[in-house]
Amino acid sequence: MAFREVTMLEVKEVLRLWLLGVPKKRIAKQLGFDVKTVRRYLAAARAHGADPGHGTGALDDALVAAVVKVTQPETGRPRGEGWAVCETHREFIAGHLANRVRLSKVGKLLRRRGVDVGYDTVRRYAVEQLGFGVGARSVPVADGEPGQELQLDTGWMILLEPDLLGRRRRFKAWIFTAVLSRHRFVYPVFHETTATAIEACEAAWEFFGGVFHVVIPDNTKAIVVEADPISPRITDAFLEYAQARGFSIDTTRVRHPKDKARVERTVPTVRDDCFGGEQLRTLDDARAHGRHWSLEDYGMKRHSRTQRLPREHFEAEERAALLPAPTEAYDVPIWADCKVALDQFAAVAKSLYSLPFDLRRHRLRARADSQLVRFYEHGRLVKTHPRKAPGQRSIDGADFPEYAFAAGQRDVAFFIRKAGEHGEHVRRFATALAAGPLPWTRLRSLFKLLGLARKFGAARLDAACKTALDADMVDVHRLATLVRIDARLAAPVAKVIPLARYLRPASQYALPLASRERTDEGEES
Repeated sequence: MAFREVTMLEVKEVLRLWLLGVPKKRIAKQLGFDVKTVRRYLAAARAHGADPGHGTGALDDALVAAVVKVTQPETGRPRGEGWAVCETHREFIAGHLANRVRLSKVGKLLRRRGVDVGYDTVRRYAVEQLGFGVGARSVPVADGEPGQELQLDTGWMILLEPDLLGRRRRFKAWIFTAVLSRHRFVYPVFHETTATAIEACEAAWEFFGGVFHVVIPDNTKAIVVEADPISPRITDAFLEYAQARGFSIDTTRVRHPKDKARVERTVPTVRDDCFGGEQLRTLDDARAHGRHWSLEDYGMKRHSRTQRLPREHFEAEERAALLPAPTEAYDVPIWADCKVALDQFAAVAKSLYSLPFDLRRHRLRARADSQLVRFYEHGRLVKTHPRKAPGQRSIDGADFPEYAFAAGQRDVAFFIRKAGEHGEHVRRFATALAAGPLPWTRLRSLFKLLGLARKFGAARLDAACKTALDADMVDVHRLATLVRIDARLAAPVAKVIPLARYLRPASQYALPLASRERTDEGEES
């Protein structure tokens, strides 16, 4: 009879029939074995204390295992000469593998030493004897509670159909996967930015009907500024968004795909199964198709791990555990670092905003939403401006000297008001100077008028302006001449200089005075 390996079930059946009192020959005939084979298994059973009188209660897995171990010793694959050669060079192979030398390179180094061993033999030896290629033990990660975790990934998809100019654009997709139910949402975008990440999250909350408690993204720069296993630094805009929607951010570690295993390696699946072969002309078409695929195709296909339909699984267990879905659109802010220039302006989103003089050359942090732009220095709010369109300016006059700001803004009324502070006739003269079209072209005449007030005084200038207005003369140069003439004709102020022979008493001089001088001093006194 040809050799045939006996299975565990057959060994157990042999022992069961024997314990029931069936003769050896009948057992061999019934099971198709040689009687010598049956005799060998029964001898091993007796050696372990089994006896037909004990009945089937003595049959257990320990007895079967002991019989199999005795009757079917592991033979293994016979080793050839190459295995013995590898054993001889064990230290050489192990040393290079410890230094992270590739196994194929180790084979080349062996051949340089005159050792001719095939790569397959070297690899089998390294795997079985040196632990080569044995990775860390795989431990399944718990799915967590319903509605708790949502994993996020992104990747390139396909090209859209040509537009009117014949150009084709390739788009990306943000992929959201619920950890427990594996329900998935796909949101195509052109650029992977913080704004599109927030936009995709808003669409995901509408798709799922609520907000997950924890979002697990990878270390994309759109969300993570600086990756760290313990305390990663999140972008200000996305961190503020997470606070507004009430979810936490748990980023993965760098080069640790198992941290988001539920969504890892889904990019090829989404690209091929969802968008592959589709004729999509616009990004809106891609988004509509991605939503339909998530609901009707992937969502209604039984998952190989959970053995449930992801959409039905989500509806049954996770939807009720989500945070309430947002009811108002989120105003996506722009966070930027800016430097205040020497002209006291800082640029944010291609618009200019004025800041106080003391902040020139300072580096500030700016936050711009659809309504306001706020500037912070070391976390302290220093300035707020209304948001302007690109190319426009927002100027606060309080940031500049009033004269310089009025001149820069061509504020003629300001200089007329300042002229009125020196007298009513000065105000009327300034108004007459600025009368007519293009009044800002006569700002320099107003500057000269105010300079005359500082030089000759308000009273004298007001009198000269009255004379000029009575003569219907509106010329600042002739007014200056008139003021100078009035200054010359004005009576000079008498200067009284007290006469004194000595500025100090005689007792303070080192030399004594002559007799005549002492007499004169006594007479004067």
